[in-house]
Amino acid sequence: MPKVETSTPPGTPTPIGPYSHVARVGQFITIGGTAGVDPATGQLAGEDVGSQAARILDSFAVMLESVGSDLAHVVHLNVFLAQMSDFDAMNAAYVSRMGAHLPARTVIGVRELPKPGVRVTMNLTAVTRD
Repeated sequence: MPKVETSTPPGTPTPIGPYSHVARVGQFITIGGTAGVDPATGQLAGEDVGSQAARILDSFAVMLESVGSDLAHVVHLNVFLAQMSDFDAMNAAYVSRMGAHLPARTVIGVRELPKPGVRVTMNLTAVTRD
């Protein structure tokens, strides 16, 4: 039976609830909802959605590296925006980090997010490099 391995790697934000950021089963990886928090300070990377989105994707890169993957192996990504008017700014940050790799993606407008000041959270599904 496959074993589920969970972790919250160093250099990533501390979860605000009772969960691990990363779960891996074989080559299958999921990363739970992540906000744009600077892991060094525990504070938001900025008040704007672009700074927060870029920080999320930088955290994802660290998390994926810890389980033998990278952003080029993301299969699907969910984006939760507190304001749909932030869509273009989020996309700019997204493209700056994802480059030419454009996995399947869902963007959902939400009324509220758990951490005050958060304008965007994301989660993803990926596979390992091998």
